Amino acid sequence: MTELEKGPKGRRRGRGARERILSVSQQLFREQGINRTGMDQLCAAAQVSKRTAYQHFTGKDELVAEYLRRFDPSVLSGVFDRTDLTPRERLLAAFDIPPTTPLCPYIAAAVELNDPQHPASQYARDYKKAVAARLADAAREAGAADPEQLGEQLALLIDGAAARTRVLNANAFPAAAAIAAVLIDNAIPATAGDDRRLEEAAR
Repeated sequence: MTELEKGPKGRRRGRGARERILSVSQQLFREQGINRTGMDQLCAAAQVSKRTAYQHFTGKDELVAEYLRRFDPSVLSGVFDRTDLTPRERLLAAFDIPPTTPLCPYIAAAVELNDPQHPASQYARDYKKAVAARLADAAREAGAADPEQLGEQLALLIDGAAARTRVLNANAFPAAAAIAAVLIDNAIPATAGDDRRLEEAAR
């Protein structure tokens, strides 16, 4: 076995090296931040050599971008793909986030990197646009007069609640959900709202 095939203390690199690196990066980047996490620490935690790490990723920038790309490729499928909820209920379910949830990794990465040209910043922008689009789709199903506008408003509320929860160490999502309910009901025409209320009452 050559040194290239070994990790720290001679451990065999193995086929799972890439996945171990990504798994460790998800934990460390969220717990202590991107800038405070160095490649030496990542390699030690993943039990791979730096040479092995650089065979899988050209550098930390590529690793950060891949970390974000794989974080939630389904864009909140646990909320938006639920068939047991009405469209209005799905919109409100997007605010059902435990206060112990770490700050959104896309927001955290964009703030830390402070570089709009960084590939991770592009992933963050794409993801945030995707969330607003899925909110808009649910708003359209609910009968909103301007679903795109409502989607953007709700996306802004979610991100604001996430940041405020983290900064104040107090759950801001219930207040955000109450505001969202008002926005949703104001955006849905009376007839559609009446149909929605009848549908939910029958559930």
